[in-house]
Amino acid sequence: MVESHPVVTRPLVTRRDVVTGGAAALTVTTAASSGRNAFALDGNRAGHQADNSATATGVVFEDRSGTGVRQPDDPGIAGVLVSNGHDVVRTDADGRYALPVDDEAVIFVIKPTGYAVPVDHVMLPRFYYMHRPHGTPTGLGLRYRGIAPTGPLPGSVDFALRKADEQTRFDVVLFTDPHAENPAAIDFIRTDVVNGLIGTNAAFGITTGDIMSDDLTLYDRYNRTIAQLGIPWHNIAGNHDLNYEAPDRTYARETFRRTYGPDYYAFEYGGALFLMLDNVDYLGRGKYRGRFGARQLAFVAAVLRETPADRLVVAAMHIPLRTYLGPRDPTINTSDGAALLALLAGRPSISFAGHTHTTEHHYVSGEDGGATPHHHHVMTALCGSWWSGPYDHRGVAVADAPDGNPNGFHVLSVDRDRATTRFRPAKEPEARQLRIVLDSEPQRDRRAIGRDARDAGIGALFGAPIPQERVCLTDVVVNVFDGGPRTTVAYQIGGREPVRMCRETRRDPFVCEVFARNQATKKPWAETEPCSHLFVARLPADLEAGTHCIKVRAIDEYGREHRDHLCVEVVGTQAARVAAPG
Repeated sequence: MVESHPVVTRPLVTRRDVVTGGAAALTVTTAASSGRNAFALDGNRAGHQADNSATATGVVFEDRSGTGVRQPDDPGIAGVLVSNGHDVVRTDADGRYALPVDDEAVIFVIKPTGYAVPVDHVMLPRFYYMHRPHGTPTGLGLRYRGIAPTGPLPGSVDFALRKADEQTRFDVVLFTDPHAENPAAIDFIRTDVVNGLIGTNAAFGITTGDIMSDDLTLYDRYNRTIAQLGIPWHNIAGNHDLNYEAPDRTYARETFRRTYGPDYYAFEYGGALFLMLDNVDYLGRGKYRGRFGARQLAFVAAVLRETPADRLVVAAMHIPLRTYLGPRDPTINTSDGAALLALLAGRPSISFAGHTHTTEHHYVSGEDGGATPHHHHVMTALCGSWWSGPYDHRGVAVADAPDGNPNGFHVLSVDRDRATTRFRPAKEPEARQLRIVLDSEPQRDRRAIGRDARDAGIGALFGAPIPQERVCLTDVVVNVFDGGPRTTVAYQIGGREPVRMCRETRRDPFVCEVFARNQATKKPWAETEPCSHLFVARLPADLEAGTHCIKVRAIDEYGREHRDHLCVEVVGTQAARVAAPG
């Protein structure tokens, strides 16, 4: 039984007070708890009660007036999940709940299917109340503003929901790593991505961290830019969204929390459950590791216990559960990722991350993910190579990613318990999902000894004349931008038989050339990385002199077909060229 505490009353608040207190999705009232409050909801508690000094109570109500403030005729909603980040309870028949809190708590509603939470003027969902009586400790000396004192715990922390028509088939825009490091980067984001996405029919958007690139003063301008898409936008923090002056993770997200709310949370849409998770474990002095921690995993377990096992679960985080780049590197892998996968085992699920600026697909089975493999998707960074490279004709940095992917984003399509994604290049037509280049052994040798890319010319990658004696030393290399272990690729020349291409992990020769050519405009830390979605096969050794068309057919991770082609010239001896007709 949760012990009852005296209700702290406050003057009636205004709508402005509601927003500054943490969320337009809730109201803070002086109403004393009635005999039918949520103090006796232990039977519905899905977590484990912590030893806290106070109890927060309130009502989840249907916001019929649309004001976000509860009116006398706004009914409570039964059976809605509410959490303090550890415990999870359901509201009773009158929509009331009770949760233990301490002086650094956040209380949030887990939006159920068929309802919407209010959004603010920049389309950020407001579904939480930050209980921080003393605010961010001033002695921390944080460079960026944290949370102002919220005062005593209100007598009733109420959450507004309004009915919404949610289909079981819908799209979600997925961003990761925008890296808005300065005003110019926000210009790039607007021009490169936002302008082309305005009018999207997606239900909402998600960004999986590194919204900023350390300068947290730019949140407001960035949010105003993304808001032009006109859809609610959910965010989680990356390592570049931290207050680095904080000694550890306790206060490392104060600016992020002030702007976006809780470190981690959950919501439903169209019957699917979305887990917005935080696995950037800040260790102080600029160091971090990938880790969820016991409290967050207890929250996930509690939510899943209240979620039917046949519902699709979509988990979003910043640091990958695992990566090809360095399986033992704690900064790019999640040490307790197996614990999350164990909780998801037996459920239809998919998870998304960013952080590495590469694109990867992992299918985790066995001890980590149950009998059915869990699909973990490391997504393409919106900023690619941290907005590196020369400017295109619009004045936007070319920003090809370290694994050769164009910068861009993904779209998640949900159909009941099935989820698929598709990649949207920022600077290419959406239909273009692969790049074909030619890579000869002499070119690879030149790169290996650090010769300047301009010595040979990037044209050699795209079919510039190849001496016939080098055909047998030349590979066809296809980068399938969102490819992975289940992708298959073949090429065909003329009437010859198709040649099946093998997936190889190596550096993309195209981005090697691009980075080498643009050292002056490339970020110094942006280096090429092995690509997990390259497909390679040798040109036929008997390919005769002349012009040929290489036709490539790829079947992606979801069984969809993509095609492209590359014209290549093969030249013989000088005498043969002179004698050739025409």
